[in-house]
Amino acid sequence: MSGPGRTPDAQALLDERLADHFHDECGVFGIAGHPEASRITYLGLYALQHRGQESAGIVSVKDGDPYVHRAMGLVADIFNEPLLDRLPGRSAIGHVRYSTAGGSQLRNAQPFCATTDAGPVAIAHNGNLVNALVIRRELEGRGAIFSTTADSEVIVQLLARSRERSLEERLIDALSRVKGAYSLVVLTRDELIAVRDPHGFRPLSLGRLGGAWVVASETCALDLIGASHERDIEPGEMAVIRRGRVRALRPFRRGAREHFCIFEYIYFARPDSNLNHHTVYSFRKELGRVLARECPVEADLVVPVLDSGNTAALGFAEESGIPYEQAMIRNHYVRRTFIEPAQAIRHFGVKVKHNAVPGILQGKRVVLVDDSIVRGTTLIKLVTLLRSAGAKEVHLRISSPPTIGPCHYGIDTPTREELIAHDHDVEEIRGIIGADSLGYLSLEGLRATASVLKRGFCDACFSDSYPVPVEEGEAQPQMSLFQTVEDEEE
Repeated sequence: MSGPGRTPDAQALLDERLADHFHDECGVFGIAGHPEASRITYLGLYALQHRGQESAGIVSVKDGDPYVHRAMGLVADIFNEPLLDRLPGRSAIGHVRYSTAGGSQLRNAQPFCATTDAGPVAIAHNGNLVNALVIRRELEGRGAIFSTTADSEVIVQLLARSRERSLEERLIDALSRVKGAYSLVVLTRDELIAVRDPHGFRPLSLGRLGGAWVVASETCALDLIGASHERDIEPGEMAVIRRGRVRALRPFRRGAREHFCIFEYIYFARPDSNLNHHTVYSFRKELGRVLARECPVEADLVVPVLDSGNTAALGFAEESGIPYEQAMIRNHYVRRTFIEPAQAIRHFGVKVKHNAVPGILQGKRVVLVDDSIVRGTTLIKLVTLLRSAGAKEVHLRISSPPTIGPCHYGIDTPTREELIAHDHDVEEIRGIIGADSLGYLSLEGLRATASVLKRGFCDACFSDSYPVPVEEGEAQPQMSLFQTVEDEEE
């Protein structure tokens, strides 16, 4: 349904632009019952910075009134002591967000705030709603005015329009309308609410810090602030924290199969986090061991692509008996643009971010280990860099299956046509990248490794089997975090 006074062509253009913006990866944090709530939230977001570097925000509540600060940039650059002093109260929530095409604007920074007749509410969302555009069209047709291009605002609009009495009931009503992935922290004048979708796509953990309750996307945030990890918020659970107590509700569809994102273990989560009672580090190391058994190779060194492949490379080295060497060093302070000297420097683009350690690679047969191949842009350059540094052979090993489909549930992978494995087989990819051999972890190997989790998981980007169908018009081209990373080296 088109918005009031909007021509079909204008609506189609808007829909295309919105679809570019709807997809983002995030980290959320919340705390209730602590005298320095905003400062603890700042620290929690700092620990979750890997989940989003575009923008960050904190909302606190004191005496029923919300206090808000959102800005573009990194957490440590946005917040300082005087600013945190202006975010008073014993409860707060925060959010970090990844960048997407065209959506890098302050208006899309979270948490989102709204004033309803049931009181003020702030929402921070990690995930992606697969029917957001459909609901947005419907609401605009009924006169709703959206101020952002983020799917999370759909939840805010549905909550504000709900006819239920309390904010808690309105949130349940709003979330009953949406489909897809959501791990939310919601702040009202007297409650902190944590919610996960019935499939549990994205992580959300509950912790305790003295008398305060804490909610975070990953346990690494709990570790930083010295909080204990009590348990995970379960799929389909709404945990309502009020006056120092947690009340667990199960208002959403019962019996839904769990589909935790396996890519959180492979790439996205921090290695020191604990997801579903298993450390990410140990899982990635086991993937490397399985990869070594499935794709053996005669070589002299195992070299990781830092930082994404280092843990799997350790597992590969231990299983294969081939020595592990960090033969490349990564510069962690690269921005998306940099000034190149007028006189060309060979391999300048890739060496800004990676450089080989002199002498280690000369005449060696190298196993280069990474967690995945998306477009292949970076690996083409890294293989060339290793050969230039004297490597005799470069054998590429990937600790996940070929990525053949985009993610629609909160990790912003490229469109299907942009994925190198979509229309190229393994041998063709090997030739494009320029490696002497290429081996992927098999889908069966990944699933066997994941069986130790004793939970259902989503591997749609590898299997092309999507547990929640994407509604028509929702799956559109977008820029991804992978494009952001790889294009830094162009």
